Amino acid sequence: MIYCTFFVADMMFGVDVREVQEVNRFQTMTHVPLAPSVIRGLINLRGQVVTAIDLRRTLGFADGADGPPPVNLVVTTDDGPVSLLVDQIGDVMHLDPAIMEAPPHQLDPKIRRLIRGIYKLQGRLMMILHTPHAVESIGISKSEATS
Repeated sequence: MIYCTFFVADMMFGVDVREVQEVNRFQTMTHVPLAPSVIRGLINLRGQVVTAIDLRRTLGFADGADGPPPVNLVVTTDDGPVSLLVDQIGDVMHLDPAIMEAPPHQLDPKIRRLIRGIYKLQGRLMMILHTPHAVESIGISKSEATS
């Protein structure tokens, strides 16, 4: 499998490159009143309204107060594109699916549900994000967020 890697709160994650539409620098967002806190807002992606989900908040991490603004990792879903706000984009990696392991049982069950599996790399773990579950974790579909 080929993965696009990214970082959230110094933790390494990956998503299948086939799910990645594009990567963009931080963009101005329009606030969505009464939306869950994980929805940071809506961005305009060449005329298309895209929901921006804060992965720090989704995974239960504190907001990144200092440092550069988050990066938009735009992924494709059944409801259209969704932007996952991540701290930093990493490399593209080709890894053997046969060496992927199940997520550790010690993970919080809410977070464990978002992780498809893990890879043990040189000195660090890379968690593979289950993109549909991460998008569904906001509790509403994208079409409800933009209407």
